[in-house]
Amino acid sequence: MREHTAAIKPPRGLWVPFILGRPFGVPGDSAFQRRVLIAVLRLLEAPAGPVLEDYAEEAPRPTAEETEGMACPVSFERAVDEGDMGAALSREIEELAPWHDLAAKRRERTTTGLSGMTMDEAALFLASYLNAAPKPGFDGMSAGETLKIVCDDIRAYYYEAAAAKPGNPDAAAVLHWFWHDTAAGRAFLALQKICVASSDKSLQLLGGNFIVPRAIMHTLGKH
Repeated sequence: MREHTAAIKPPRGLWVPFILGRPFGVPGDSAFQRRVLIAVLRLLEAPAGPVLEDYAEEAPRPTAEETEGMACPVSFERAVDEGDMGAALSREIEELAPWHDLAAKRRERTTTGLSGMTMDEAALFLASYLNAAPKPGFDGMSAGETLKIVCDDIRAYYYEAAAAKPGNPDAAAVLHWFWHDTAAGRAFLALQKICVASSDKSLQLLGGNFIVPRAIMHTLGKH
């Protein structure tokens, strides 16, 4: 996470625009991985730190053999009314409920629930921002802090539900599915723009750093 690295200020840091969990790009490409490693080692030439640089080269696309079995089997037909993302999000959450229940049963736990809301309530809360009628935040918390907790709950719900589906999708497949194929991903991207444009400093911070990972913004071409 580039923002975390910038805040921690390690002596040397190289941010790479690759999918989370693959800091050297795709597996098996030793030439590309060597270039990334050399770029990291060259940071040691700087006379002083902290140094944080961006790696400009995109990772090669994986081959068909490498991606075989990775595609997440979760699939949704997009709503006809793409403008009502809140309603689409609520429908999607309802469709995912059996799979999330199965995931929670298998794991005997869930990482959702930090907000104290049901998923339906969380969807309505997020939709209130999309509809320019934001609900009030939690007592003692800023709007940005409240919204972050709600978004974290929704994202965890989706990731856990996707993991329960047949096919054993890996983290990369689930990540791609969430950001490219779901109403939740579209809602988060719209929410990010709303927060960045807000006059509320806490929402600006949320939109700039926490709703959409920097690597996802890069891959989607939304700079």
